[in-house]
Amino acid sequence: MAKPKPLYFVLLLTILSCSAPKALEYQSYQNFSIQNLGFNTSAIKLDLEYYNPNNYGMQLKNSELDIFIDGILLGHSSFDTLIRIPRRDTFMLPIKFDVDMQNIFKNAWSTLTGKEVVVKLTGKLKVGKANVFMSLPVNYETKQTFSLF
Repeated sequence: MAKPKPLYFVLLLTILSCSAPKALEYQSYQNFSIQNLGFNTSAIKLDLEYYNPNNYGMQLKNSELDIFIDGILLGHSSFDTLIRIPRRDTFMLPIKFDVDMQNIFKNAWSTLTGKEVVVKLTGKLKVGKANVFMSLPVNYETKQTFSLF
């Protein structure tokens, strides 16, 4: 009977150690700012804070996200810059998107009076390690209270 070769052991160890990454966890948003205010469209910029639950660092290559408030599309964000994601730590994802002001007016009263609104993020993030990238789905929903009064 032939003895197992070290190469088979290394191959088996490599296959077992390559598991699909866990989904990144949305934490909060910060640095909300209006870059350009207009009657038809406005540009919004903010940072999304995510947590990486994986035991290894990764890289974020790009993102495609749709932002909804109470089921109405607020805007779409595309991001195409490489970001380093530390292992088991938080990181910031800067996003910028154009908002159709007619959609803002539909939600304005409930948002400005402090009523809870449902904020939903959908899309995909392309993450990877050592130049091997894969798409992770984003489907996050939470309730937020925005109040000016």
